Amino acid sequence: MNQNTAELRTHTAEALQAARDRVSQLRAFLGMDGFVDEILHVVDKRHSADRYDRMPTIARLADRLAAAAGKSTNVELVSQLTKLGGNGPIMGNALAQLGLQVVYVGNLGYPNLHPVFEEFARRAEVHSIAPPGYTDALEFEDGKIMLGKHSSLREVTWENILLRYGRDQFARQMTEADLVAFVNWTMLPFMSDIWSAVLKEICPFLPASGRPRTIFFDLCDPEKRTSEDIRRALELILEFRRYFQVILGLNEKEAYEIARVYGLDRGDGSRAAVAQLAREIYQRVPVHTLVVHPVSYALCVTDDRLSMVDGLYTTKPRLTTGAGDHFNSGFCLGRLLGFSDAQALLTGVTTSGFYVIKAQSPTVEDLVRALRHWPQTTTGPYLF
Repeated sequence: MNQNTAELRTHTAEALQAARDRVSQLRAFLGMDGFVDEILHVVDKRHSADRYDRMPTIARLADRLAAAAGKSTNVELVSQLTKLGGNGPIMGNALAQLGLQVVYVGNLGYPNLHPVFEEFARRAEVHSIAPPGYTDALEFEDGKIMLGKHSSLREVTWENILLRYGRDQFARQMTEADLVAFVNWTMLPFMSDIWSAVLKEICPFLPASGRPRTIFFDLCDPEKRTSEDIRRALELILEFRRYFQVILGLNEKEAYEIARVYGLDRGDGSRAAVAQLAREIYQRVPVHTLVVHPVSYALCVTDDRLSMVDGLYTTKPRLTTGAGDHFNSGFCLGRLLGFSDAQALLTGVTTSGFYVIKAQSPTVEDLVRALRHWPQTTTGPYLF
């Protein structure tokens, strides 16, 4: 079932190399969130003021917390870095690093831009309508725990978009963009209302275009939202099919949440089960392309055709917060360039894998090198 072959990697590298000039002409319009992320390690055992053992797994932390029930415990966090966060800014920053012209609207600081977004603002055209949220991201070898402070996200409303950015500017960006991306629905309490307003007030008046418009949606871990809210969001996403080629991106956990909403069997977690689940979700949410990206591979369904590729996976990640957003940026780039589903998936997993291994967003040249020097093991060596 895996289509990640040496031949596919060679053809994708050649296609990316040939498309470098085209990439710089592509326009992306993204929103609507914004976070300041502090990346943290949890101390397992401290040996001295300067030396400690990092807690390796979420299960180890869970055991420690469970043992403290009815008592108390001390958990030490060590800051690794503070960086721009939020699904939208990370995806937008990744697209800008790949070379696209990016316009971003979200809550990045108001009335002044928060300093953590200044580098992003040098790469992209950035407009902020509200203060950012804040996230403490506890990173482990097997995943991450995101502890968020979200009160400012209540200011991300259609009214504030109109007041602080403007209807005409918003409509112009929707018209001119090759890619529109609305992400982090879960954390933005008024995102469904924003989508509804866009469908009523903007989309019917978009001028005809000789090229297809693509719109990407990412619900972003909807576990805490009600089934009714999730169903409404999915129904709104389907309404955009009248105006756009619609892509819905899910990680594995998000796919299981959608399965819960529709009463689907999530299966045993195997690749075959995830592939079957993706097909069943696609039947109920018939977007143009449904993408599911577990940690070590990715798949998508388009017109009932399923494609799957192995990822650029490592057992020793340097940075995982934002990996999914980097996958989304790479996959969307592949689709904008007219790649096959398998090639777009490969572009996505290579973008994500490079970021996790190098702790930085790749350029197109970085992707070409990674595809041409694909590691044979999950521990390297990485010759890119």
